[in-house]
Amino acid sequence: MRMRPRSQSRQSIGFPSWTKRLVSVWNLENIKVVKRVIVSVVGATVLLIGVALLIFPGPAFIVIPVGLAILASEYAWARRWLGKVGRMASNVVSGRDRTTPEDSAV
Repeated sequence: MRMRPRSQSRQSIGFPSWTKRLVSVWNLENIKVVKRVIVSVVGATVLLIGVALLIFPGPAFIVIPVGLAILASEYAWARRWLGKVGRMASNVVSGRDRTTPEDSAV
């Protein structure tokens, strides 16, 4: 088998063509969508495991806020719920009444 020398015109300076195609496919919008899907799936899974741990033995009151914190990195509704859960937890720990006007607003 005889090897042909590569000509200078065929060599590209910089990145190979497959990396250029990869960069064009993975633009900023696609990366944002992929990140949001991954955060949604992981956060929802952890949150559902926490809800299941309310019935089964396990640390549900630790897992549920972790799931909400994961979802709160992408969603405002999860951020609000996480704030309410944090206020309720601090009220329970400090011994105050759990129903305050701030918590009763939906």
